[in-house]
Amino acid sequence: MFSAALAQQSQEPLSELEKSMDVIIDVFHQYSRREGDRDTLSKKELKLLIEKQLANYLKHVKNKATIDQIMKDLDVNKDAQISFGEMMLLVTRVTCATHEHLHEVEDQQHQHHHHQHHH
Repeated sequence: MFSAALAQQSQEPLSELEKSMDVIIDVFHQYSRREGDRDTLSKKELKLLIEKQLANYLKHVKNKATIDQIMKDLDVNKDAQISFGEMMLLVTRVTCATHEHLHEVEDQQHQHHHHQHHH
């Protein structure tokens, strides 16, 4: 596992953000090493990762793309494999959409209060 090695290099305990980055890397590798190249996701691996790991958050992405569409979008170099960097584009997109969704939910809850928050 990568993360164990990373944690040992530094004596500092990992921050919340670092732990979550570590988890993303670990999750990617749980799927990437199933078939084909150990460091990229095939379409089958990507589909599994999305179904198992992004089921709730992908709901917030407004235009729910099919796996084929996501694959096409992410596969920048067109090698039919998703590298870690390409997968991070999906994570970023979903995270941003979820963030916006949380603000919408918050705004709905605050509508019956008169004061407006500005972010």
